[in-house]
Amino acid sequence: MSLEARASSLSQRHASIDRELEAEAHRPMPDPAVITKLKREKLRIKDEISRLPTH
Repeated sequence: MSLEARASSLSQRHASIDRELEAEAHRPMPDPAVITKLKREKLRIKDEISRLPTH
């Protein structure tokens, strides 16, 4: 997988998690454990994106 494809894949997953967080936050009784898990995953992906070499 090329770096550009990997970055694109990670960015898409990051956006997907963002949507999941938004949906969970708008539930009548959001689950704090789910929100924490999603935030950690989102941060892990952001860190991975930032470690990718740039041109």
